[in-house]
Amino acid sequence: MLIGSIDLGDKPVLLAPMEDVTDASFRIICKEYGADMVYTEFVPSDGLIRDADKAIAKMKTSESEAPIGIQIYGHIPSSMVDAAKMADNAAQIAGGHGCDVIDINFGCPVSKIAGRGAGSGMMREPDKMVAITKAVVEAVGKPVTVKTRLGWDEGSKIIVELAERLQDCGISALTIHGRTRSQMYRGEADWTLIGKVKENPRMHIPIIGNGDITTPQRAAECFDRYGVDGVMIGRASFGHPWIFRDVKHYLRTGELLPPMSVEERVALAKRHYALSLEMKGSPRGVYEMRRHLSCYFKGLPDFKETRIKLVTSMDPQEIYDLLDSITERWGGESIEENNNVYGV
Repeated sequence: MLIGSIDLGDKPVLLAPMEDVTDASFRIICKEYGADMVYTEFVPSDGLIRDADKAIAKMKTSESEAPIGIQIYGHIPSSMVDAAKMADNAAQIAGGHGCDVIDINFGCPVSKIAGRGAGSGMMREPDKMVAITKAVVEAVGKPVTVKTRLGWDEGSKIIVELAERLQDCGISALTIHGRTRSQMYRGEADWTLIGKVKENPRMHIPIIGNGDITTPQRAAECFDRYGVDGVMIGRASFGHPWIFRDVKHYLRTGELLPPMSVEERVALAKRHYALSLEMKGSPRGVYEMRRHLSCYFKGLPDFKETRIKLVTSMDPQEIYDLLDSITERWGGESIEENNNVYGV
């Protein structure tokens, strides 16, 4: 699969951009475990053009993450164009590698984003969505991609027609989450319309499917049944960044890898934690690891007390000691995934 001139190989598996999740430490871990492409947390266009430090910091990436996309969102066309130009020059503005792809977020369903017309709120204004996309494509030199949903609600699933219009703007790939905005993350993702977009003979850009990829078997089914060029994994990577390795192994061999042992999970959690501290320091690096540490050991018996300590302590050394104690108490066990379903 090609995004512009970036070759992601056959049946690539991508890490979805997720606010407060896909920071640099997590992206590096996911890349090490086989993610073919990763994305930053979404960056607000108005924050970038105000030179807000937090927004600019989100654009700092490293060579070890490449190829990487910087995702931007907003609802004001001029601000989106300015933000896209800044993302295009992220290496000079934020330092590091910069980006290989600029991704436009037309999919975020949360009220504070969609309620003001950004993210999936743009599904109610498809003409404006198309105009913003065209303006961004014309303003930058790097490939532009779009991530969106099926429509605003059950009565306005416009993705099949919209996909053609977005393609005509010059985007290099389209990612579709199989839910409407009104669904948020409830119910099952509907891949049938993703398949219809891919089946459209007028579509020639890569189509990436997203939504409820929670097992290697489901990833394989989505490639085979719906013909997508790539799949994107989001929530199932929480506490299971090795899902990319497991999916890719299954796609190659048709075989499932054994579950990660407790010792392996502890070693990975330590590496992830060390990266977070290195990049963000304490207390921020401690605080922002909580969402991950709470998920690494799901399924261990009688773990509640230890989990609470892991997600409440602000002492870096105490957390390392707690991780060691997990090996001492539960070492030698495997956490049996339920039919290799990665918890979300």
